[in-house]
Amino acid sequence: MEAQQKAGESKKRLDAISVSGTAEGGKITVTANANKVVQSVNIDSAFLADADKEELEELLVVAFNKAMEQADNISQAEMAAMTKDMFGGMGGLGSLFGK
Repeated sequence: MEAQQKAGESKKRLDAISVSGTAEGGKITVTANANKVVQSVNIDSAFLADADKEELEELLVVAFNKAMEQADNISQAEMAAMTKDMFGGMGGLGSLFGK
């Protein structure tokens, strides 16, 4: 049960962490949480007026991927910390996690 409880706590922490990905010098910004749930997409109005459909689609993909990469990095760090907390005090396993 402790592992399930820790996983729930971890999910809550990841929900509260905001990440973003930008493209075209910040003219497109995608914001998500560290659980990879997209929260908003912002496109600069002046850029949108001049951009063609293909350019906009490509840049949205770039921004989404950057946000998801940040979310992955944070999620992996959170999982490593949770694993270290869970197994750090268990004899020989602790040495595997740097304790």
